[in-house]
Amino acid sequence: MNVAGGRRLGGHLDALESEAIHILREGVAQAQRPVLLFSAGKDSTVLAHLAVRAFHPAPPPMPLLHVDSTWEFRELLAFRDAFARAHRFELHVYANEAGRAAGINPFDHGDAYTTTMRTDALKQALDRGRHDVVFGGARRDEERTRAKERVFSVRSATHAWNPRQQRPEPWNLYNTRLASGQSLRAYPLSNWTELDIWCYALRRELALAPLYFAASRPVVERDGGLLVVDDPARMRLAPGETVTHRPVRFRTLGCWPVTGAIASDARDLRTVIAETARASGSERQGRLADREGGGSLEQQKLEGYF
Repeated sequence: MNVAGGRRLGGHLDALESEAIHILREGVAQAQRPVLLFSAGKDSTVLAHLAVRAFHPAPPPMPLLHVDSTWEFRELLAFRDAFARAHRFELHVYANEAGRAAGINPFDHGDAYTTTMRTDALKQALDRGRHDVVFGGARRDEERTRAKERVFSVRSATHAWNPRQQRPEPWNLYNTRLASGQSLRAYPLSNWTELDIWCYALRRELALAPLYFAASRPVVERDGGLLVVDDPARMRLAPGETVTHRPVRFRTLGCWPVTGAIASDARDLRTVIAETARASGSERQGRLADREGGGSLEQQKLEGYF
């Protein structure tokens, strides 16, 4: 990526890029130990590229942190490692080893799996790294719980989120001061949409994880969705289910046993953008944990989930 070039993107994307870079710089100026959460999904990839641009030509002043649920797509892990090397990021990977040893998994444990392998693991990793400003790629348009977030979201010493105690941000003025034990979650992509992410990646010629583009993949139909069988040895098939190969891609990425793909022939960013512009449903409709109207995600956030 040529970050030194001054090529303009057009008014809307230029404004979003400028705002995100400003937020990144504001957060780093406050931070003692900043970190950028990196799932290797499209949003965190765009955010990491923006961090590179914000501090070029110096290396990014924060590491990437990937919370590994132990049920990640293998292609995503390969992309994660290659991205960190290419852009001079220090990469920290953390998994809840107690949860792994206890066999916590998405098939048997539902929300308890998310709590143990995502929420608890994230809090453990942040405590371990003593991180005070934590950047993430969440967007307000994704889901109604995330729409309640400020750009700089104050968290307690236990990483709890209280939406009634967030600070006002008039005219994009941010209060980043921290009391003892507090930390900040910062969302530079708050005002972006899914379509903005795709268009920005196209205009900046960003590489994204291959799972976002259509290819023939092994899938099983379940609950009206398509699950990609990423690890056949660990996949559990219900009676009557069979694995077939179909051209599919993802609009959002999470743990492979609970993230639905969509049937698609979109194999590059231009066709992905055209397909997204025609879509009537949310990108997160493939997240099985989100199908309870947002209550599950909101509870996780109250407990410290990003």
